[in-house]
Parts: sequence; C-alpha cells; structure tokens
Amino acid sequence: MNTRRVIIIFATFALLVSAVALWDVSGDERDGDTAANVVASSGAAAGTGAAAPKKRGGGLFGKIFKAPFKAVGRMFGKGDDDGKLARMTERDAEKFESTGVERIEDRDHHRPEVSDEGGDARDYLERGRALLEQGELNAAIAELSRAASLDPKLSQAHSLLAVAYDRKGLHDRAEDSYRRAIDVNERDPQAMNNLGYSLYLNGNYRAAVDKLKRAAKLAPNDERILNNLALAQVRLGKYDDAYRNFARAGGEFNGHANLAALLVRSGREEKAVEHLEAARKLQPDSQNVLRQLAEIYERTGRGDKANEARQTLAAIDARRTVAAAEER
Repeated sequence: MNTRRVIIIFATFALLVSAVALWDVSGDERDGDTAANVVASSGAAAGTGAAAPKKRGGGLFGKIFKAPFKAVGRMFGKGDDDGKLARMTERDAEKFESTGVERIEDRDHHRPEVSDEGGDARDYLERGRALLEQGELNAAIAELSRAASLDPKLSQAHSLLAVAYDRKGLHDRAEDSYRRAIDVNERDPQAMNNLGYSLYLNGNYRAAVDKLKRAAKLAPNDERILNNLALAQVRLGKYDDAYRNFARAGGEFNGHANLAALLVRSGREEKAVEHLEAARKLQPDSQNVLRQLAEIYERTGRGDKANEARQTLAAIDARRTVAAAEER
C-alpha cells in the first residue's frame, strides 16, 4: 500500500470521526430527564432543590474544534464518555467515605480533597453547596461528606451529598444519602422531594409518586414538588391527577400547556388537543398554544382548523405591529 493511499484512508477516517462528533455536539445539551426539561422550558421549577451546575463557556466554535478530539478519545476509551461529567466509580466514591483525607498530589495534578479552611459542619456544608453549583462534584462530595461526618444530624448535608452522587451516576449511593436526610428529619419536604425525584429518574414511578405525595403534604404550595409529582403521574398515565398538580403549581393555563406538551411527546395528540383548546380559552392570544394547535391539526388532516389557528396568529401579529407603531 503506497503512501498516498495511506494518507487518503487516514483523511477519510478523520473526516468520518469529525462528522460523528459534530452530530453529537449539535444535539440538546440539557442534562436530566427530557420531560422535566420540557416543563422547565416553560419557566416552571422541577427536579431537585439544588441549583444546577453552571455551564462552562466554549460556544459552538469551541465545540466544533474540540469535537473530533473528543470522539477519538471516546473510541479509545479515554476522556468523557459523552461530553458530560465523567461517571465516578465505586472506588472513587470510597475516597470520600471516611472523615480522614490524605493530601496526595504531584507537580501537575491535585487530588480533590476536603478544604483546609476548617470550620464547623455548616462551613463545610456551604463550601460543598458552592462547589456543587459550580459543577465541581468530586470536591463537593469531599466537603459535604465532611459536613455529614461532623454533624450526622445535618439533613442538608446528606441531601446535597445525594444530589452530587446522583449527578455522578451513583444512584444507589444517592438513594442512601437521601434516606439518611429523611431519617434525620422526616418532615423535611425538600429531602423527600429529592428522594422522590431520584426514584423518578431511575424509573421507579410508583415509589416516586408515594414520596412526592408525602413531600406535597409537608409543603402544599411548593411548585417544584408539585411539578415533580405531576411528571411522575404522567409516567403512570394518571393524566387528570397530573393536570391538577401542574395547575396547583402554576395555574390552570400552565397546567393545560405543560400536560399538552408531554402528551404530544408521547404521541397522544387527541388528548393534547383537549388541553391546548382549554388553554386557548384561558388565553386566546397565546401564540405558542395556537402554533401547537395548527401543527397538530395539520398533521391529523384537519386543514380547516389548522388554517383558522394560523389566521388567528396572523391577526394577533397584525394587532401587535399596529400597537407597536402607535407607541412610537
């Protein structure tokens, strides 16, 4: 095989890897459950009470530049498995189990460790919370483990430690920590919510509903808990119950709109139309609702209704254009 042919083969391989990588980075980067993301996109709170990690910069150009190298790394078993935070192994977790932490480092690498700033359990808790919000999961686990060790009755330390484990993919350890948080304070609605949402993410929907109902009794007006409960009920096909909880969390309009969005995703378009039309009665000028109705009616062969929805949209746009012109 001559040199020219070798170069051509290598170049073709590199282009193929790049194309696969670019496809990978072009998708939706939002972590977690897709249904929860659909609800969150409407501005509703869902998921655990801990703040999501802050995204680090880079932009599309950076993604495109790095994508081929990430893909090659994945092919040879190195680097992040999907561009997200690496899964922590059981061996990694064991480093944070004991209270004693030995500082081991070399010239180039620093092992995540408990901060030498000292303080009491609440000091470690606050540092761990900040690290969790920054996405520094290993360091957060170290700080939160120390907090829980110094004060085993500090429910928040166990709860945030569980969130960190969940984000690392160590769901069994997360569930243990959630349960410790509840054992410390069985009337902590956020600990109960976090356990329920973890069970939901793991597909244990009936147990999730049970825990989230208990959380909702402790905090009847907590929007996040009610939305999580509704998400789990949707998975069980309990759509009327889900609507009621979405509505309790964000009002009737949002209840209909959120449930309709999830019904569309599951292919239940006729049921979705019922909720979209109910939402339309509450807010006749909602462009988002009208667009969804037009799309569904078009897909299901009801062109007259699709046209009517589009005409209403056009009339709304015209009114708003005139109103904007008059304000100038």
